[in-house]
Amino acid sequence: MVAITGTAPESSLVSEVSIGDPALAARLVSGMEGAEQRLRGYAAGASDPRVADLVGHLIGTGGKRLRPLLALLGGEFGTPDPVVTVKAAALAEIVHVASLYHDDVMDQALTRRGVPSVNARWGNRTAVLAGNWLLAKAAWLSAELGAETVRLQARVTNRLVHGQVRELAGSYDGQDALSHYFNVVSGKSAALIAMALQTGAVHSGVPENHVQALAEYGEHLGVAFQIADDILDVTSSSSVLGKEQGKDLAIGVASLPVLIALADDRPETEELRALLGAGRAPAPDPDLPPAGAEAPPRGRPGRAAALPRTVGLLESTGVLDRARSLMDDHLSRARLSLAQLPDVPAKDALRSLCDFVARRDH
Repeated sequence: MVAITGTAPESSLVSEVSIGDPALAARLVSGMEGAEQRLRGYAAGASDPRVADLVGHLIGTGGKRLRPLLALLGGEFGTPDPVVTVKAAALAEIVHVASLYHDDVMDQALTRRGVPSVNARWGNRTAVLAGNWLLAKAAWLSAELGAETVRLQARVTNRLVHGQVRELAGSYDGQDALSHYFNVVSGKSAALIAMALQTGAVHSGVPENHVQALAEYGEHLGVAFQIADDILDVTSSSSVLGKEQGKDLAIGVASLPVLIALADDRPETEELRALLGAGRAPAPDPDLPPAGAEAPPRGRPGRAAALPRTVGLLESTGVLDRARSLMDDHLSRARLSLAQLPDVPAKDALRSLCDFVARRDH
């Protein structure tokens, strides 16, 4: 097996994937390096140096770079043009980073990828504008790549907005909380991952039925990836996460473990339900405070203090195991989607990514 290495950021998933085909490994190294250069070039090339600082803030930290990798792998099921697939890979990451800028405003996050978030450093209004600049750049790149890419990028932006609105508004009367959770995750995490695979594939002559199989794989991988993130918010240190440990738990975000616990009426979860229910926050006000203003607190003061006990109960009552079971189900469905694809080396790499997500929260 050949481990993919190169000059991509150390935090990227490139180092987590092993490839049995040296030629594919070499192409992925080259493609990831090319996408990284483009990303940094787009940020540095902003006409206003202040905008360059803002949009380059997260791009410069690296990150997992899952979406560029998936765009390159999607192209491997056809005949990829290296220049075009690298551009598609960069496009997928730009849309993702734009969504992080907006998410951090909504979540009032203080850190991202181990550095202060843009909203914490420059204020909410500035962070929103930086995200908008990135979406405008993505639209420009989509237009260069062609009409199908424009449609894909417009569709994923639409899904991102709907997912965020659903998260802010909460579930409708009578709607099951878990169903609502998966609707939100589908519109946010899963949509971006599916789009990355599709964008790489459509420019490599991949047949439509295979493009759809890749999209189906991406939807399930994306849901599983988000569930792993929810579990990691509970179980991992801030140094591993690159953001505050237990941030979602402390502010009352309805992550999957929280929803499972609140729906569990067993006597042994009574204390856990009380801790979670007492600290649940109302949906945040969608009106953004002025730039630089102190964000209003979410959750309740006792929530953070009770965090160690809450984490212990999530583990001991089996709530995290039930979340892992749901994650494993989506990974199984992702692997089944791969059965529709031809046996090329990239297929093994996509299987390897499922294995990575499966062990990620341990």
